[in-house]
Amino acid sequence: MRHASTSLMIFAAGFGTRMGALTAEKPKPLITVGGKPLIDHALDVAEGAGCAPIAVNTHFRAAQMAAHLAGRSGVTVSHEAPDILDTGGGLKHALPHLPGDAIATLNSDAVWRGPNAVQALLANWDPARMDALLLCVPPERAHGRKGGGDFSISADGRLSRGGAAVYVGAQILRPDRVAAYPEQAFSLNAIWDLIAADGRLFGLVYPGHWCDVGHPEGLAEAEALLSGV
Repeated sequence: MRHASTSLMIFAAGFGTRMGALTAEKPKPLITVGGKPLIDHALDVAEGAGCAPIAVNTHFRAAQMAAHLAGRSGVTVSHEAPDILDTGGGLKHALPHLPGDAIATLNSDAVWRGPNAVQALLANWDPARMDALLLCVPPERAHGRKGGGDFSISADGRLSRGGAAVYVGAQILRPDRVAAYPEQAFSLNAIWDLIAADGRLFGLVYPGHWCDVGHPEGLAEAEALLSGV
């Protein structure tokens, strides 16, 4: 288990197009679920795991995001302009705010019921074997999920494409793999493929429940999950 503080990136720059009218006037991370904005749920997970510093990327409705985060100690805004940079590019852009030889990332459009997701990753991170450790759940604990699984997890924990395991938007990875990628705007999928080819892409099964709140139907499921229904 890692005892030193780990820096963490929260992805919050997307347009939220799947949310339709709900994101016409505000960014998706400011949509309220369980009595507080989605971004605050993510920050609670990050801070609960002892992560510091924390960077949050912004693009769409960035002024609203910056105003919301202004009073949050230890949180830095990494603004992407004029173009949005996707997950890999957004993380690469934020690396100056994220010290350390391993960093965590967390999506902002999700809620959890169970142990702290980032703490679970930190407890299982093994830099001798891993360049990335992705948190996954089986389909029956992936609420609000549209579509199939993402990965298969082998007996030794290595990930390969295809299979029932659903990636839930939380991971630890080595930032040098991201920094070395030549493009400025790119998906983290490109980094995972390179890491998998080296046999250093691993997965961890989360023991709790996760809900995708990236679409309107996920809101009711997230409320039910948080209320224990």
